[in-house]
Amino acid sequence: MLRGIFSQGLDPFDLAIAIISVLVVAITAFAYHEYAHAVVADYLGDPTPRKAGRMTLNPFPHLDMMGMILLLFIGFGWATTPVNPSMLRGETRRSMALVAVAGPIANLIMAFIFSIPYQLVNFGILDQAAFFGSDFAYFFRIGLYINILLFVFNLLPIPPLDGFTILVGILPEDFAQPLMAFRRSPYSMYLLIGLIFVLPFMGFDVIGFIFPVVDSIIGFLVS
Repeated sequence: MLRGIFSQGLDPFDLAIAIISVLVVAITAFAYHEYAHAVVADYLGDPTPRKAGRMTLNPFPHLDMMGMILLLFIGFGWATTPVNPSMLRGETRRSMALVAVAGPIANLIMAFIFSIPYQLVNFGILDQAAFFGSDFAYFFRIGLYINILLFVFNLLPIPPLDGFTILVGILPEDFAQPLMAFRRSPYSMYLLIGLIFVLPFMGFDVIGFIFPVVDSIIGFLVS
């Protein structure tokens, strides 16, 4: 992500604006995604996120530093929320699905917030030239993109993404149990890495379809 910014040949001022925008957006997008997981888990009776200090709007306790570094330099990263499924009220699979879906919803809400200036321009409340000519335009654009990308990507039904946990929560028991066993195996992470890095390198971009989806959602939010 940062490598792409440096490759654009921006002048020092615009480069600083771009780097700050990406850092702020990435930190908040990942942190509040995880905060949403923590809030729902806490509501459903699991004290684990609260004991781990995750019930806070301070973004930094929610971040995994290695995950953030990899995100900024190779475009793929992560953050985690400690949740104990056995402590959740209700049927475990469905409760975990509720915890899982909270993260992508948080990113969608943040994307909507980043789209507000565009709506103000559309309604003539904010001057179009003033907004798009300002230093803030890039910040709102990157805020939209990163949050919608996280929203779409995390809904993919691939372990260990939220979409897989949601899928397990809504499938009948007979179909869900084998998937849960696979989710707990070390091979689940290898599947995600293979889909993101190995297969595209071999010419098979199996998740490339998410980028048109991201663009379509952004287009809807700013139209």
